[in-house]
Amino acid sequence: QVQLVESGGGLVQAGGSLRLSCAASGRTFSSYAMGWFRRAPGKEREFVAAISWSGGSTYYAGSVKGRFTISRDSAKNTVYLQMNSLKPEDTAVYYCAAAPVGTSYYSSDYDYWGQGTQVTVSS
Repeated sequence: QVQLVESGGGLVQAGGSLRLSCAASGRTFSSYAMGWFRRAPGKEREFVAAISWSGGSTYYAGSVKGRFTISRDSAKNTVYLQMNSLKPEDTAVYYCAAAPVGTSYYSSDYDYWGQGTQVTVSS
């Protein structure tokens, strides 16, 4: 079992930055790949970024590549999403998730999900 709790969301102006955190409980955290997804109002949930269990591999959606950075600190059981150069279209609820089978773009491969944190980017 892995429980995930996101934090760090908020309201920011376009061009600004936020860092999301996802704290995990459960001693098997280090064996899971981790991902961030988001759901904007009226849209389906979409992949944002993923990181392998070792932290050695990262993957990004094209819309955030070069602006967002995913990282993990296994000693703290935490995964981060640094978001820079934010745009109004980044407004969404952001979710972290844990996948036992490795990094994936597909939400169905993730077994555990946090409750989400709201990010709002004003123009």
